Order: sequence, then structure tokens, then C-alpha cells
Amino acid sequence: MGRPRAHSPALGELLSLSESQSPCSPTMPWPLLLLPLLLLAVSGAQMTRPCFPGCQCEVETFGLFDSFSLTRVDCSGLGPHIVPVPIPLDTAHLDLSSNRLETVNESVLAGPGYTTLAGLDLSHNLLASISPTAFSRLRYLESLDISHNGLAALPAESFTSSPLSDVNLSHNRLREVSVSAFTTHSPGRALHVDLSHNLIHRLVPHPAGASLPAPAIQSLNLAWNRLRTVPDLRDLPLRYLSLDGNPLAAVGPGAFRGLAGLTHLSLGSLQGLPQLAPHGFRELQGLQVLDLSGNPKLKWAGAEVFSGLGSLQELDLSGTGLVPLPEMLLVHLPALQSISVGQGVRCRRLVREGAYPRQPGSSPKVALHCVDPRERAAESPNAL
Repeated sequence: MGRPRAHSPALGELLSLSESQSPCSPTMPWPLLLLPLLLLAVSGAQMTRPCFPGCQCEVETFGLFDSFSLTRVDCSGLGPHIVPVPIPLDTAHLDLSSNRLETVNESVLAGPGYTTLAGLDLSHNLLASISPTAFSRLRYLESLDISHNGLAALPAESFTSSPLSDVNLSHNRLREVSVSAFTTHSPGRALHVDLSHNLIHRLVPHPAGASLPAPAIQSLNLAWNRLRTVPDLRDLPLRYLSLDGNPLAAVGPGAFRGLAGLTHLSLGSLQGLPQLAPHGFRELQGLQVLDLSGNPKLKWAGAEVFSGLGSLQELDLSGTGLVPLPEMLLVHLPALQSISVGQGVRCRRLVREGAYPRQPGSSPKVALHCVDPRERAAESPNAL
């Protein structure tokens, strides 16, 4: 059982002072009278409470006089016999990881305390499948972790009953995934999905005439799968996309159609012999960060590869065959601020105004100023 939280000495002195003086006393400023209440309102306390045998229940209190509390229940590493486990009514997060669970269905996640769950951890189990209705009663679930299992398929409409904002399905055995599977109870809420380290070779796009809207996936991690082409993601409001480690054969025009809102794209450590075709990124007018690192076999197909990237600010070319940089690179990247070229060397955009007053028809000279921190000395700028 937790012990009552004692007031700090400073707070105790303030309380004694406020009790010994009249609120109308001219020597007692009114902000000082309110300070103890403000401190109580923002403070929180943590304590343990009685819990199911083997589990740990930690209570965190909030609000004025600790009037609001949430419970985190940790039942990890206890074995498959632990489910279904009864949990307190005010449980906000339940950890069922590392229990060698082989199946999860609606009956496993049922009971008075489950209706208020905001976070559920089922990672590091032996799950080969989940029931389509497994999460149907979790009406407040925001975060779900099913990583490090053996899931081979994801049932359609698995999450339509929950207002999820974060789903981790990494390190499973998924081969084909439908985008529609991530439609949630709150269609407009930003959703972060991690599908990295699976066996995915195809991502099925959301059907045009579907009765439910496309999921609001803003962050999608597809790293280290088996994708040979960039999947069709045009109906998603993506801002972050990772395709690291996939055997992409080429990135050509139209590969990123419909993703004008994408701001971060990572294509690091691609397998095979990736080819970047001219104008392959032209649909990404809003892209700010592009990572092409870890691709030693990546070669130039001309500076036109980067045409259309008018908003790009950061470019990572470390560990690639794209150095030395072509002379016309900055012409296609007017907003570029820095380039990483490997071995700790970073190049930054440098604008030289030239002689003053400026001659009619002249323009500032743009260059890349590269610095190697190991030598603590600047190399000669590579004027482009």
C-alpha cells in the first residue's frame, strides 16, 4: 500500500502562514494565499494498490486534492494462465506482454476495467492470429502494441470500435495488409502505424467506393519488408513514410502520386540495385526531409531526380554513390539547407552576395560549405 504524500517544508510553511493570518491582512498578498492550492492542483502522486496475484497496480493521482486517479496494471511475464485477468475499474493501461499468449479474442479482453483502457500491450507473445472482434469492447483504446508476435494476417475492420492513434504491428509475419484494416472509430484522428520488420510484399489500397472513409494514417513505417514497388498510398494523409530496407527496384514518375502532404521520406539501406529515375519525386512538393543513406550502389541518373522538391530542406546522402555532388543540384532544390554526405561530413547552403552595389542582372552565388568535424576544419566550398 502507498503511504500518504507529505507536504514539502515550503508548502507546509505556506499553509501555516495562510492559517495564522486573515485573508484581508494587508501584509499577506493574495497570490501567496492561492499558491498552496495551485501547487496541489498540478501535483501528482504515485502509489501501489492491491492487485491480481502476480500483477502490479500503480496508481497515479491528479487534480485538486488528488481527486482524479488512473491505474497502470503490469501483468507481464506471468504465463498464459493470466488471462482473462480482472483489473481495477479505473485502469488506463494494461501490460500483457511476454506471457506466451497464443490467441486473443473478445472474452480475454472483457470485464468492467477493460472498457476504460487507453493503452494495451500484447507484445512479445505467441499470437498467430487475432479475432476480428477482439478489441470491439475497447471503446477508449488509443495505443495498441502487438509487436514481436507471429501474426500472419490482419482481419478487416479490426479496429473500427476504438479511437486508436498508435498501432505497433512490427516484427510479425504479415505478408499482405489492407489499408482499410486500420479504419478506426475516430476516422479523422491522426494515426501512427508501425508495420516494419514483417514479410509484406503488397499493401492493398483503400477501395474507392468503400462505405467507410480511408484511415487517417499520418505516419507509416514499412521498413524492412519485401516491397518491390512503392505502394499506392494516395488516399492517406501521410506526413511520414519509411520504406527503409525494402528491395525496391526503382523509383520513377508517379511513384508517390497523391502524397503532396508528405514531409519526411526515408529510403535508406534499400536492398538490390535501386534506381532513381528523373522526376521520380516530383509529386512531393511539400517534402522537407529525404533520407537516401546506406545505399552504396545508388548512382546518379541526373540532377533531375530531385526536380519538384521545392520545399526540401534536409538531404541525407551518406553511404551512397551520389558523391561528388552534381553542379546543378541546388538549382532543383531552392530551399535546401543541409546535406549529409557521409563520415560525419555535413554540407550547408551558403549564399554569397558578391560585390556591392550589385550589378544589374546579377544574382547571389549559392554554394555548399562542407565541414568534417573530425578535422575541425572547413573544406573549400563546392560552388554549384
